[in-house]
Amino acid sequence: MNYSYWELKEWFTNIDFTIVGSGIVGLNCALELKKKHPKAKILILEKGMLPQGASTKNAGFACFGSLSEIIDDLKTHTEQEVFNLVDKRWKGLQLLRQNLGDKNIDFEQNKGFELCKSASFFEECDAQKEKINQLLEPIFNANIFLVEHDKFGFKKVLPNHFVNAFEGQIDTGKMAFELLNKIQKLEIKILNNISVESFSETGDFVEVKTDKITFKTNKLFIATNGFANKLLNEEVKPARAQVLITKPIKNLHIKGTFHLDKGYYYFRNINNRILLGGGRNLDFKTEETTQFGQTAIIQNELERILKETILPNTNFEIEHRWSGVMGVGFKNLKGQKKAIVKQLSNHVFCGVRLGGMGIAIGSLVGKELAELID
Repeated sequence: MNYSYWELKEWFTNIDFTIVGSGIVGLNCALELKKKHPKAKILILEKGMLPQGASTKNAGFACFGSLSEIIDDLKTHTEQEVFNLVDKRWKGLQLLRQNLGDKNIDFEQNKGFELCKSASFFEECDAQKEKINQLLEPIFNANIFLVEHDKFGFKKVLPNHFVNAFEGQIDTGKMAFELLNKIQKLEIKILNNISVESFSETGDFVEVKTDKITFKTNKLFIATNGFANKLLNEEVKPARAQVLITKPIKNLHIKGTFHLDKGYYYFRNINNRILLGGGRNLDFKTEETTQFGQTAIIQNELERILKETILPNTNFEIEHRWSGVMGVGFKNLKGQKKAIVKQLSNHVFCGVRLGGMGIAIGSLVGKELAELID
């Protein structure tokens, strides 16, 4: 590529901090770096036209884990580790709301509901409900998980659901727009449609090789989450999540965020439509990919759940389908739910493996990533 003197001088010379990834972590990292180093020259590189990972492709759940997910986490984490995970997610959500404002991201606290298909599963969760409530009480100063009778007319699930009054929801697109707006006002540069292929540290600089240009930066921050294994040798793997959304439905009374089958399926009402995602547990191996797309096995199951459980007596049409790529840990690996935020070498740092909790912890992980150089 033939770059001019002006282009090289303005965009690729004397760069203090380069951030790879313009998702929730990368943008929050940039904001925190600018706050602490107001004169710094910061460059963000994004391989997509829009943020390419899960930041703008998720379901918009402002959640911190359903009851069954937390019970499941206790099988591979200590009570203190699970407490820390939930505490961090809750603090991250408050930071997100504080930074962007509830109105700007359409934050609503309409409760979270966990639906159960079998009596044995319900009883197993119910038996541990009080223990989990006691464990998390210092964070919320209240009992988190209660039981309520179904009021939405769901089918093929038990009549009672576990309810979490603290769970909320946001508009993911508005969240990303607000973050990008803040970045632009601070005159932080973002380059889109540019992929980082490799990097190498030499002396006081990091040389960054992209598909467009090679340049030097003082510090490099990698915030690519589900795509991290293309640049890093860390214990994080991609996990694709498939999502669909219906056309608007008249008199849609479903309100809140809903979890089904240990959180492997999730749905909500957005603009009088049902957004439904999940199903990677049907085919874990195929869904360990950075490729976007849909598969018949998962899409068929999502449609079946829509028809038989969520909207059993309602006509609906599916308007759109998409997928996003999360970064998760290896199953049964000790501490695999904890995000990786660390210094990799003298001038290279990473904040990855958000485990499907990007909305909850992304703001905090970005802040912690920036603080690694203090």
